[in-house]
Amino acid sequence: MSDLSLLSVVELSKLIHDGKISSEELVQSYISKIEKVDSKIQAWAYFDKEFLLKSAIESDQYRITGKPIGPLHGIPIAIKDIFGTDEMPTACGTPLREGVRSKNDCEVVNLLRNSGALVMGKTVTTEFAYFDPGKTTNPHDHTRTPGGSSSGSAAAVASFMAPVAIGSQTNGSVIRPASYCGVIGYKPTYGLISRHGVMKQSNFLDHVGIFSRSLEDLAFVAREIIKKDPEDKSTVAYSADDIMSIVKSKPPFDPKFVFFKTSKWKNLDKDSIKSFEAFIKKLGSNVEVIDAPSHFDKIFEYHQIIHEADMAYSFSDFYEKRKSKLGKKLVEAIERGLKYKARDYAEACENRNYFYDQFQEVFHDYHAILTPASTGVASKGLEYTGSPEFSTIWTYLGTPSISLPLLQGSNNLPLGVQVVGEKFDDPRLMRTANWLMKNFKKGK
Repeated sequence: MSDLSLLSVVELSKLIHDGKISSEELVQSYISKIEKVDSKIQAWAYFDKEFLLKSAIESDQYRITGKPIGPLHGIPIAIKDIFGTDEMPTACGTPLREGVRSKNDCEVVNLLRNSGALVMGKTVTTEFAYFDPGKTTNPHDHTRTPGGSSSGSAAAVASFMAPVAIGSQTNGSVIRPASYCGVIGYKPTYGLISRHGVMKQSNFLDHVGIFSRSLEDLAFVAREIIKKDPEDKSTVAYSADDIMSIVKSKPPFDPKFVFFKTSKWKNLDKDSIKSFEAFIKKLGSNVEVIDAPSHFDKIFEYHQIIHEADMAYSFSDFYEKRKSKLGKKLVEAIERGLKYKARDYAEACENRNYFYDQFQEVFHDYHAILTPASTGVASKGLEYTGSPEFSTIWTYLGTPSISLPLLQGSNNLPLGVQVVGEKFDDPRLMRTANWLMKNFKKGK
């Protein structure tokens, strides 16, 4: 059979369920791909091919017994190295946690295993999922950053070393790497996917995300991990059972978009501005361009206060006992976080609903908001993982967002379009994004 690593998760699931391929064959295909390309990309923090093959063989043996199997049975999935796993170390991108293993799987990994998926390995993250970079390079140009903090997850999917990957976002850590690496990145509505057992930066801002190469694959995996979890009090009861049929369905009429030019628009490079202007022109009557109200700039300040104050709390032990071993950017953020006043933090948290109520009015007339996913293509060098500023508003508000690999910027490198939806309207946002992917590529 042709290279299995090139197939979608939906295709692979059907082939395995029909007995046309084995999980062992599939895993061997990915191992071959990893051995061929990862020496330059370095997307993996932990990868044990013998363990993965053993897991695949056990998966095949279970399947041939005729017992019921889950939708993701036998399919390997890459996991960001801040998600706790009992069979693999979780280093969180720092030598201070080298070899540390969790007592139990985190809830997301547990749900994936229950659906039959195999934990493929752990992908590289920046240090404690902040800005100090890891070793991963961009698959399109190894001299450029893959973005952060979910560096390895985005790069693994982009280079076909994994069919899908799990990541996380506290500011722009899914959307930006997806843009830089040319894949789809999904940050769900806050509260849809459990963070239990995942390294915590900020309870208020942390989101679990997914990287894929198609919207159908994205929905296929999301359906299995969107669950209420008593261990994560932020999660809500939400049924994702129909998400696949919704994503594949045709909208009753062509979606209408609003393209948001926030104050950060001026920070795009010239080539990226040209690409977005051409994109807007091509959408024609399907899009309206507006400027965000100037007082929305306050969101960036609020996000920073919450983010840094929460990191000062979450990483206090490491800061107090081993500060000299932490990266410069992380230390600076923690020290800023220690200086914020309680009333500033409370104000930043309290105002989320106020700003969301104003944004929500947009969805009375439009299906989704469009914005850039990043300030441009991946920057040269590996020391700077890029700016998350085009994700900050949506992370703070807890709205669902998806980065779509629709454009090219300078040097023909990937440039993502970010599609933002109403809270808890994730399936319809995926359908709208799917429409955009299909119709824009057709030149509609």
